[in-house]
Amino acid sequence: MTKGRDEKKTATTGDKQENEGKRGKTKRPQIAEEKEGKFWSYSGGSKENLTELNQRPEIDDLLQLPALFSLTVHRYEGETWEGQRHGEGLACFEGGQMYKGMFKKGLMDGVGVFTWSGGIKYEGEFVCNMPMGQGKYTWPNGSSYVGEVYNGVRHGTGSFKDGINGVSYRGQWDQGKRHGKGTVYYSHDKTSWYKGDWVKNNREGMGVRCYPSGNIYSGEWKNNLRHGEGTMKWLKQGQEYVGMWQDGVQHGQGTHTWILRRVDGSQYLQSNQYTGDFVHGQRHGQGTFHYAGGAIYKGGWKNNKKHGKGKFTFKDGHVFEGEFVDDQMMAPNLHGNRAPTPLCGAFPRSGSDSSFSGPDRALNIECLLDKIPQRKWDSERKQVGFVLLRNDTELRSIYSFYSRLGHSHSPDNTFLLSRLQLWCLLKDCNISHHDITLTQIDRFIKDDTSAVIHCPFTPMKFHGFLSCLVIVAYHIYKKHMVEQKYLLAACLSKLLTNDILPNATNVKGFLFGQSGLSVVALKNTQRCWEVYQTFCSVLARDDQTMTCRHLLWMFKDLRLLDDQLTTARLLKIIKADSRDPDNLSSCLDLEITFLEFFDVLLGCAEVKSQCGSETVMEHQNLSRSNADTRRDLPENKSEDQRDVKTEVNEQPHPTEHTGEDRREDMMTRRTEAKSQTLDEFFNHFFFPAFEHHQLVTRNMKSHIAVAKAQ
Repeated sequence: MTKGRDEKKTATTGDKQENEGKRGKTKRPQIAEEKEGKFWSYSGGSKENLTELNQRPEIDDLLQLPALFSLTVHRYEGETWEGQRHGEGLACFEGGQMYKGMFKKGLMDGVGVFTWSGGIKYEGEFVCNMPMGQGKYTWPNGSSYVGEVYNGVRHGTGSFKDGINGVSYRGQWDQGKRHGKGTVYYSHDKTSWYKGDWVKNNREGMGVRCYPSGNIYSGEWKNNLRHGEGTMKWLKQGQEYVGMWQDGVQHGQGTHTWILRRVDGSQYLQSNQYTGDFVHGQRHGQGTFHYAGGAIYKGGWKNNKKHGKGKFTFKDGHVFEGEFVDDQMMAPNLHGNRAPTPLCGAFPRSGSDSSFSGPDRALNIECLLDKIPQRKWDSERKQVGFVLLRNDTELRSIYSFYSRLGHSHSPDNTFLLSRLQLWCLLKDCNISHHDITLTQIDRFIKDDTSAVIHCPFTPMKFHGFLSCLVIVAYHIYKKHMVEQKYLLAACLSKLLTNDILPNATNVKGFLFGQSGLSVVALKNTQRCWEVYQTFCSVLARDDQTMTCRHLLWMFKDLRLLDDQLTTARLLKIIKADSRDPDNLSSCLDLEITFLEFFDVLLGCAEVKSQCGSETVMEHQNLSRSNADTRRDLPENKSEDQRDVKTEVNEQPHPTEHTGEDRREDMMTRRTEAKSQTLDEFFNHFFFPAFEHHQLVTRNMKSHIAVAKAQ
């Protein structure tokens, strides 16, 4: 091998590079952010603006790369072999291009640096005159690409950063285009970004978009627009839309919720919610609107307004059912003609809360009235109202107590009771000991507006809670009270006296029964609810319930049973709150709600932590013993030290609180240890086991489908 100089020899490439253009010329990337979309706060009959903002550019056409073919060598300095460039060398080409690096048999091959006349530079691996492998492109304006290169184009995994506006992308590439998984940051401070799937430079598939305003969309995309199922949150406006999208706007089934400021004198935060059909970003079709003040409209919509057949239930309980036109009721006037009537009383009024004024009118107990003669309806309603009024203070206190469970703080300490908290109340009051399950109660109190009757997160207002008690009372005590003059009132009085008032607020179970752990445990409810729903679907149970037997199968499928958590131990956890906990076989076919399912998971976490807790206690006992031993050892102290000790000991010392403080400290440490145990159980055992099971199930279905196709 020798060093020498070649002049005016030609080096050619086999293929063109991406975005072939004029040699050395650059093109700025386009920075496009799709329209963000916005709802306006709902007030009266005003519209939400469901359209999107004007579009801005995006990085679709990244900086172009000039071609490397048909390059004529003007000058070469470096190593040669058998008359060819071979080894390390420097080649200058006509037009101002230059390459410095490794050659092989006359071609650029190995690691090198190629610089175009316009200032574009490639540093990295070459194969037969073509950039191939790991490399870095830099442009004169400071833009750069670092990552995998194939035939001169970005292909594989790599990062691009624009040198002027700060746009950057890191992820997968295919033939020079963003394709696969990747993340784009649209600003220097990285407050505006997209993370998810890409198809040929377009956001397509699943992804999360954070806008400069802080608003977030998470869901499906198509051709850079929100398309499919997704969730949009407008943080400053306190709004959220969950549902279907088409071409960037709400289209199809969805739920839009927006929080209003608390009205003076009201008990709860004010929130409006619409669930139903959307067409091109507007409420259009069939839907249900829950007003902040308690009123409900269910029926037809057209261009964001109530239109067609509908039912409007006012806050005080009375109902209008009929025709609506342009957001107004068509009610008959004095002459018998139908005229538009404004919806007075639909919205919250300052300084009033009539949710319990006239409880007989607010209660939804029509399902029970159908079971008794119609002539008794009015008297039954009135007598039920009297029973509730006599116990109004206690019932409000119970509602408030259970609605706060699991919450760490509220500005006014008021919350809406969730279905999860209602189940807890009914369990504490031993309602299941009357041969009725919580799932049966859910079916009895089913609301036509609820999409999933067993959903633990469904809120329930105070009058709905009272209606539930009346319905439960009837189904438990109707046989015992059949001779009573006022059947519903007698059943309700019996339930309150025997079950609710004596037992309420005596919280049991793992979820709410352990002080300080509820807030930690509730952080896992959403994912656990998804697991619960998944296994209900596998079991083909459309009403979202499972039995104890199915729960055992789930633990076996997820391989969570071991020497600590045996089948017998799991059955004891399941039957812990039953009337006959020793009769384990009797519970296998009982349906369980999500609360009972989640309580079992928490009980299993407790079992998993026992060995760890015993180790910790042994360590604490050993440390305490060592400390006692050190105190018993003789010490040689100076006179000054003894005087200081005596002086300190002579100061008053609150010895009566030492034991209490020590117990509180010990309880705090135990709570922290249990919190850590919960986190380890869910995030290191349960959720990974579920995800693995899902992956195996999908692979099996795929193999079966392939086998059937063959």
